[in-house]
Amino acid sequence: MASVRIREAKEGDCGDILRLIRVKTVGRKPGGTSRVRKTLGSALRADGFGENPFYHCLVAEILPAPGELLGPCVVGYGIYYFIYSTWKGRTIYLEDIYVMPEYRGQGIGSKIIKKVAEVALDKGCSQFRLAVLDWNQRAMDLYKALGAQDLTEAEGWHFFCFQGEAMRKLAGK
Repeated sequence: MASVRIREAKEGDCGDILRLIRVKTVGRKPGGTSRVRKTLGSALRADGFGENPFYHCLVAEILPAPGELLGPCVVGYGIYYFIYSTWKGRTIYLEDIYVMPEYRGQGIGSKIIKKVAEVALDKGCSQFRLAVLDWNQRAMDLYKALGAQDLTEAEGWHFFCFQGEAMRKLAGK
């Protein structure tokens, strides 16, 4: 297996992160890449690397073997941010994690998740949350194997979202 490094993303990684987001959406639904907004590249830069970032990101790089001329290659990412629970206090939320299919099964996703857990502990978080689509059994199995509890099963939580017109209507705009 090639050497893998998990590190905090830098602004210069935005092109690779956007590339992986687009690759990820192709396999999700027909027209997947068209669902990625055209301004996402500039938003990734502005929202993640300004004075008060809205998110943080880790990247997974395959490092070249000694003597290889190619530089490191970004093959995965994990986007996370901090939220606050009135019951549990500081919380880290892993919004998105992705590893290119040809690099799966090598422990890269687990390394990203473990690094997010390290960040959570370093920042004094009491919990680490994430969500997964109901059809992604492989991811659910991984999260459970790493010790995550399925809150849908355990506590009956359902996640809801207001967006677009529903959000404007709610806000009276």
